[in-house]
Amino acid sequence: MSVKIDLRSDTVTKPTAGMLAAMMEASVGDDVFGEDQSVHELENKLASMFGMQAGLFCPSGTMTNQIAIKCFTQPMDEVICDQTAHVYRYEGGGIAYHSQASVRLLNGPRGILTPEMIEPEINEPNIHYPNSSLVVLENTVNKGGGSCYTLGQIEPIHTLCNIKGLKLHLDGARIFNALVATGDHAAAYGQYFDGISICLSKGLGAPVGSVLLGNKETIQKARKIRKVFGGGMRQAGFLAAAGMYALENHVSRLAIDHHHAKAIEAALSQVNYVAGILPVETNIVVFEIAEGFKASHIVHLLHEKGILCNTTGPNTVRMVTHLDISPEMIDGVIQNIIHLHPIAHK
Repeated sequence: MSVKIDLRSDTVTKPTAGMLAAMMEASVGDDVFGEDQSVHELENKLASMFGMQAGLFCPSGTMTNQIAIKCFTQPMDEVICDQTAHVYRYEGGGIAYHSQASVRLLNGPRGILTPEMIEPEINEPNIHYPNSSLVVLENTVNKGGGSCYTLGQIEPIHTLCNIKGLKLHLDGARIFNALVATGDHAAAYGQYFDGISICLSKGLGAPVGSVLLGNKETIQKARKIRKVFGGGMRQAGFLAAAGMYALENHVSRLAIDHHHAKAIEAALSQVNYVAGILPVETNIVVFEIAEGFKASHIVHLLHEKGILCNTTGPNTVRMVTHLDISPEMIDGVIQNIIHLHPIAHK
């Protein structure tokens, strides 16, 4: 196969022609001085979409998450999240480094938490215990194979946090995938979360950027923290324009990515070297390699066929669909999955 089909992540996309044109035509200024109109438009648009008061444009989802955690905690506090959470596993120990907070890890099915899991882990006031101050949810759950929360699942967690006096933050790196899959409305989210991090460079296909949403007080504090983190950008409107274009053109098409992921799931269910597949809800396919086969070997064989994917553990492989993957490419992936004949190791 001469054309590489890159299923390693939905972060590998290139800007479309329309997105590049929007970037070139952006009205820009110095955003650290608060003078970039394109950045203001992006922040305000997302805040309005999600029923929040204000937004802050940052280079990455890791930065928006870590800023939010620092806004909502004090040193010696504790953050409650799932053990698969991106904020815990893939942000370089930032919770400890930036916020000097500990982490209480839960084990939800495919990363999905419930009030019944959370409540027993909230510490009572006691000099021996860290102060439970923040719950972080992830939607969709990366390590859960793109599993989704519905608003019906989020509401009781919000109620519990309100009663117990905890803040609630959403790592919404792929929130639009969740919205397309569940049919929930973005505007309803603002009533449940104190902070929402929205990534533009994953399923939406922008080259850079994430926006943190919150109330005006939170975002004012977050702007100072962004400066300290080195996240203040100057003529950032060129990047914000890509995000605006993505919001206006790339949301509804996420259903295509979900369809492609389901087609891959169906093909994987037919082969002997796959032991199981996490149920596919969005654009992430995570599958377990059968006993006697090696995940790294399967990835190597697929790579030789021009299909790029990653191991996520000794026995698991991940594929992620995105806007640079065409139906013809998916047909090629399916044929290669079905006709792949790895050698089992005794």
